[in-house]
Amino acid sequence: MQPEWTGRVSAQVWVFPVDPVAKPRMTRRDKWAKREVVVAYRAFCDALNAHAARLRFVPPLCGAHITFHIAMPESWSGKKRLRMDGTPHQQKPDKDNLEKAFWDALLPDDSKVWHTGEVKKVWASWGRIEVTVHAYEGTVEGAPEGRAAA
Repeated sequence: MQPEWTGRVSAQVWVFPVDPVAKPRMTRRDKWAKREVVVAYRAFCDALNAHAARLRFVPPLCGAHITFHIAMPESWSGKKRLRMDGTPHQQKPDKDNLEKAFWDALLPDDSKVWHTGEVKKVWASWGRIEVTVHAYEGTVEGAPEGRAAA
């Protein structure tokens, strides 16, 4: 007999109205030199932390689905903006550096994050970061002893 899960799944969505910024490669010199990319990254970290505190967001250590909404350039025509809204963003910054910046900004030790769900980046009319966290509540019938709770 196959184990059968019964219960419910709920999702909570958090929206951070902050333009996503990739984690830059930093050196010791960046502690005192004011490179533009590092200043922008630090401002991003401060803004993200302020919004997280306001929302009482606790970063999950597993299962977060993250969507980085990259703002479209103002120079694009209205027609192009409509066509591109929600489509994959396939240029720099890459999603790994965006994700690294997100976790580094929110957690002093991001090595504790052991699983991230889907991570993607898309074009949007305004920049933001959307985090979806799923919660599973229920039981598993017919599971081996010690594995009954899901």
